[in-house]
Amino acid sequence: MNTYEITKDIVEVPLSSPFFRDKIKRFLEANGLRMESLDSYYVMEDAAGSIVAGAGIAGDVLKCLAVAPEVRSEGLLVPLVSRIMSDHARPSFKVFTKPEYQAVFESLGFRLLASAPLAVLLEKGHGLEDYCSYLRSFRRPGRNGVVVMNANPFTLGHQYLLQQAASQVDHLFVIPVKEDVSMFSYEERRAMICAGSAGPAAEGIYFSGRGPKNQIPSAIATPSRREECHSERSEESKGITVLEGSDYVISAATFPTYFLKDLSTAAETQMLLDVDLFDKWIAPALGATVRFVGSEPLDALTNRYNQLITNPTLVERLSIHGEVVSASRVRRALEKGCFPEAASLCPASTHAYLLAYLADKALRKELDTPHKPGLVCPESAGAHRDMDYRTMRAGIDALRPWWPRLAQAASARELIDLGVAAEKDMLAATGGVNTHRGAIFCMGIVLNALGAWREGVDNEEVARKRIAEISKAILRYQLKDSELAPRGARAMAADGYRQVFEDWLPYYRSGAGELKTLLRIMSTLDDTCVVKRVGADRAQEVKREADEILRCAQNDKLMEMCNRYASEGISPGGAADMLALTIFISYINL
Repeated sequence: MNTYEITKDIVEVPLSSPFFRDKIKRFLEANGLRMESLDSYYVMEDAAGSIVAGAGIAGDVLKCLAVAPEVRSEGLLVPLVSRIMSDHARPSFKVFTKPEYQAVFESLGFRLLASAPLAVLLEKGHGLEDYCSYLRSFRRPGRNGVVVMNANPFTLGHQYLLQQAASQVDHLFVIPVKEDVSMFSYEERRAMICAGSAGPAAEGIYFSGRGPKNQIPSAIATPSRREECHSERSEESKGITVLEGSDYVISAATFPTYFLKDLSTAAETQMLLDVDLFDKWIAPALGATVRFVGSEPLDALTNRYNQLITNPTLVERLSIHGEVVSASRVRRALEKGCFPEAASLCPASTHAYLLAYLADKALRKELDTPHKPGLVCPESAGAHRDMDYRTMRAGIDALRPWWPRLAQAASARELIDLGVAAEKDMLAATGGVNTHRGAIFCMGIVLNALGAWREGVDNEEVARKRIAEISKAILRYQLKDSELAPRGARAMAADGYRQVFEDWLPYYRSGAGELKTLLRIMSTLDDTCVVKRVGADRAQEVKREADEILRCAQNDKLMEMCNRYASEGISPGGAADMLALTIFISYINL
């Protein structure tokens, strides 16, 4: 075969093309590799158009590198990798590759981070060095231990593991998995770990990595649950430091199959690399001599990973009533919309994040409901010219980080300030379009009321009373004239959302479904959004029309109503907010 004009033959392949993706997949399979998620892929081809060398990149990781056996003496890998690094500026680059390619990458300035029989991990840059420098700043004297956890979300089982581990060392370090491919974001999971690690016996639970090490307030745990499930840490414990996660500890960069739960030869190799990297770099940087893991009877991949860890200290998983506590059980409960079940498996400090997930889920369910008269839904922008389904999704995405903070707000003033900040984020994400101002108000108040779950908000009467109290406290700040009676959304909140609890929620729970419940709300709600758009008289007609559609249950009339409201500019936004709130409260099962 002729020697290639290398600089002319390197081509970036369009990964969006099914034809080219299939061509890459066949090439990789022929060379003992499989197709992975990639940002870009570069190839060299022979005269017949067959790929003879290829290399890709995902983030800062070089992946899917292969050279056909017949051209491996041609030196094709070096120019391919050089081209990728030239086209994709990164502070550092990592690469998984076969051991026989190690020398090639070392010639390009890469250094070995970890090795396994079938693969090596190398890096060009100072990413790992910088992270280890950060870790060394937290080293403590004495016997130190480490726990790595995803905490998706943080459960009583995680709390038990940390307490048991901390009782066996002078200091315990916790490294959260940083990858954002879980039900809960990295920031949420890290915050849950920090809050859930704290307790009356904790001497020092710290955030780290963001300025001074500030002590975290003690979490309030349910006494009966604590007594049933676990004992307090001994007072001799020196505390727990929750560190920042990184790409060097169970990440898509070093261990991608962890997130696919794919127990394969590739997974085994990645596990060995991850363990080797931890042993050579992470543990020594912290001065840690013990790595704790929880027993894993449910997840075969995690169980195998635990087996490969060098001399792990195993902590038996916490069980309640004979059943193992697991994050997957909590996630299943949340997916079913069952807050009590999920909350029973988590410390109180996690509850705000469970509520936040369900608030987000309710807003998405409302948005995804089809054929809503005048409202944005998957198939139509309704009566709106300034927003569509994508805009609404952007608004919901922007609000997700704010829901747990609203649930945890300690005063009406704080709740108002957080609501204003959440609205700014929403407007920034939607290009200035108000998609969810009403939802921020009603959902924020109810989240804050239910965030007091640990204080006994476990039945409808208490919840309604708490909602009314919070709403009235907010109104004292918002209304300039203390004699001025609240109207519209404010009045409903001050009334503890009586219509939600006494009418719309029972109707929804009867099996009516989202669309019928929306029509029920439209037929009974004095919707200020409709009044502002078309006036009070037309708003009353809208209520009658919604009731008629609900009674006749004829799809053609519903579609006619949707078309007519879109042309008239009628958008029952208040009803949409109340539908989302009704769905959310149904998840709480008061």
